[in-house]
Amino acid sequence: MTPGDGVPNGKQWPAEPAMTVDPNAGYTATLQTNCGTITATLDAAAAPHTVNSFAFLAGEQYFDNTRCHRVTTEGIFVLQCGDPTGTGTGGPGYQFGDENLAGATYPAGTLAMANSGPNTNGSQFFLVYSDSQLPPNYTPFGRITDGMDVLQNIAAGGTKDGSGDGAPATDIVLGSVTTARR
Repeated sequence: MTPGDGVPNGKQWPAEPAMTVDPNAGYTATLQTNCGTITATLDAAAAPHTVNSFAFLAGEQYFDNTRCHRVTTEGIFVLQCGDPTGTGTGGPGYQFGDENLAGATYPAGTLAMANSGPNTNGSQFFLVYSDSQLPPNYTPFGRITDGMDVLQNIAAGGTKDGSGDGAPATDIVLGSVTTARR
C-alpha cells in the first residue's frame, strides 16, 4: 500500500456503540501501515468502553486509509492517529467517558486515547514511542507488543516543518486496523 491509495470512510454515529467486548477477555490490535506493522494488546478489563469503541471503529474500517496527523518530539513523545480528517479535529460523531486514569503513566509502548478535555474520547489515539510525562488525563488502553521500531523510525523523521509538534515528515497511513479476541 502506498499513501493515498484509499480514502477514509468518515462514517459517523450518533452515540457510543453498545458494549460487545468481554471485559474479562484479552484482545489484540494490529495496525497495518505503509511504514510497517504495529501490534498491541488491549486492556478490556481496565478500559472496557475504550476497547469496545476502538474495536467497533476498527470493525467498521473507520481507521482504514487515515493518516497519522501528529508527532511530538519535544516534551512528550507520541504519534497521534485516528482522525479521518487528518486535522486533529475529526471524530466518529460520539464521545465517551475517561477510564483507567487513577495513577495513569505513559511509558514507551503505551496506547492511549487523545481528547480535548475530560470525557471527550472519540476516535483519536496516540502511541507513545519514548517515556512521556503527561498528566493522568488520557485513557491508557493498550501496550505495543511489536513494531516499536516502526514507531521510533517514524518519530526519528521528525515533523514536516522541523518543529517539535506537528505533521510527521514521514507520511504514515493506517492501511487497516483490526482487533481480535485472543
